[in-house]
Amino acid sequence: MTTPLVTIAAVVVLGIGAQWLAWRTKFPSILLLLGFGFLAGPVTGFLPQDALQGEWLFPFVSLAVGIILFEGGLTLRFDEFREVGKAVVNLITIGVLVTGVLGAVGAHYLAGFSWEVAIVLGALLTVTGPTVVLPLLRHVRPAGRVGTVAKWEGITIDPIGAILAVLVLETVILLHEPAEAGHSSPWAALAEGIAFEIVVGVGVAVLSAALLILLLHRRLVPDWLQNPVALMVVIAAFAISNSLQEEAGLLEATLLGIIMANQPYVSVRRIVEFKEDLRVLLISLLFIVLSARLEPSAFEIMLAPGPLWFLAALMLLVRPLAVVLSSLGTGLDWREQAFLSWLAPRGIVAAAVASLFSFRLAEFFPAEAERIVPVVFLVIVGTVAVYGLTISPLARWLGLAQPDPQGVLFVGAQGWVRRVAQALQELGVRVLLIDANARNVRLAKRAGLDAQRANILAEGVIDDLELSGVGRLLAVTPNDEVNALAALHFGEVFESEEVYQLPMRADGPKSPATEIPRHLRGRPLFATDATFTALDERLNAGAGVHVVRLTEERTLAALLDEADTAEQLVTPLFLVRGEKVRVYAEDADIVPLPGDALVVLADRAPADVWTEMEEVADDGLGKPLPPDTGDGLPGEPARPEAS
Repeated sequence: MTTPLVTIAAVVVLGIGAQWLAWRTKFPSILLLLGFGFLAGPVTGFLPQDALQGEWLFPFVSLAVGIILFEGGLTLRFDEFREVGKAVVNLITIGVLVTGVLGAVGAHYLAGFSWEVAIVLGALLTVTGPTVVLPLLRHVRPAGRVGTVAKWEGITIDPIGAILAVLVLETVILLHEPAEAGHSSPWAALAEGIAFEIVVGVGVAVLSAALLILLLHRRLVPDWLQNPVALMVVIAAFAISNSLQEEAGLLEATLLGIIMANQPYVSVRRIVEFKEDLRVLLISLLFIVLSARLEPSAFEIMLAPGPLWFLAALMLLVRPLAVVLSSLGTGLDWREQAFLSWLAPRGIVAAAVASLFSFRLAEFFPAEAERIVPVVFLVIVGTVAVYGLTISPLARWLGLAQPDPQGVLFVGAQGWVRRVAQALQELGVRVLLIDANARNVRLAKRAGLDAQRANILAEGVIDDLELSGVGRLLAVTPNDEVNALAALHFGEVFESEEVYQLPMRADGPKSPATEIPRHLRGRPLFATDATFTALDERLNAGAGVHVVRLTEERTLAALLDEADTAEQLVTPLFLVRGEKVRVYAEDADIVPLPGDALVVLADRAPADVWTEMEEVADDGLGKPLPPDTGDGLPGEPARPEAS
């Protein structure tokens, strides 16, 4: 017999274990979470049904969904939303309406639900959500505006769909309650209920936001208590809202997040990071618990012809039609419409809200309420599996993404960095340079490089960058702390083995108090002694960035021997083999082969040693680059680094 302690531990282990396994296998995490839950619950019975049916479950699920929606609201910034264009607005209005209406029709005629339950189900399935869309976008990295459109649709449709579903549910319930509640008219009860829900949701959200802003702005809470206090306010506000009006907490939590994200008085960066970690934990636990509590008979419902036809209709008819109608007048071409038509996976909000709604509807539609959760789980499994496994090949077929992005994102655009980037670009590798120094960015653009002025640590910088075709990060600013923060900041975009930074400065005393821990840094770049100062001094002393074409005779070992004989220093930087790029790092294990192209930093040497080299030393205007200090314009004194 499984004890409560073992049950709790199993849920945590299965949830986090599924997330880790998904990261290792590049498999959609939701599928593994659902699979683990199915195996532990209805298949093997390891997690007992009676332990997952207590009175604690639905309050916990409701509260967890509220926290997830608050975290989603924190990502909605008005200034960014105004820039995403007509396509996103259409998708979250016209698209939601088309999906809700056609979803309700399909739920009635294909899945066999009554019109009341079908309308609730249609509204519920308008939700996709950033927890499932954004991981797919980061994996695919589509080119152009389609990635931005898909990202903003995924972020904004989550709270909009949840609020719509709550209002539809309240409408259906109120239409069945008036006689018992003593109301003279069901429509009067409906208007009263909706108005009260809006008043409660908005009112509590505004008051809670004001309290939280006051506490943080007046520094009435120490730094180490800011996240717990913020969580306390979110939970308390959610409980108050739901106590005053059922399900008003979902609206309140979303609005509270939006208000906190757009107020100018306090920074919410630390709260956002904490909520992101909490979201991963809650999603893991919720999927395991909700899928494990399904009865074995749920599989019969999920695999029945009606629900399967309903799933097919949602994917093959409803979503494409919603995208096509939403794209009218937006300028989206057929490839972009095809990509968006194949990207509507449902996630945790659909699963959790379905469980809550089935509980609420059980009083009025007992037989149909039991079928809501299995059908929603079928839609989640089907959409995540099909979209997750096919969206990347589709994006490549449409020409919107590269199969294995090999490009390089340089954080820093100083003189020697520009030369390295030019060498890679001439070898056909996509490069992107970002720097807070306007002169560095202007020089990079003059040299024909893709460069952008940006603060690498600013909120939303990841969303503003066009990372299509980029597969790795090199933090190469003169500031070790900025490099470490950049590596940490982009750890959510690139795999850890593809996040690099220059070795720490060797000057000055080192102590545990001043040393940045290894787990907070990127992989050490190039060589142990390849600090920014060392590389910059070598370039100023006459060293150059070269491209070496390896042959059977001219190997890297032979090149290093020749350089050693000439008392010169050669530092390998990159190896390009066809379309593949390898970065030399302290811990890299790279074996060059004939035909490879090496990008190296080499000191000046006799001509016979470097006859096979192609030197990169041009500023894009046909004039050699003078020794560069790394900060200023050629021939001008250096300016302090602004990164």
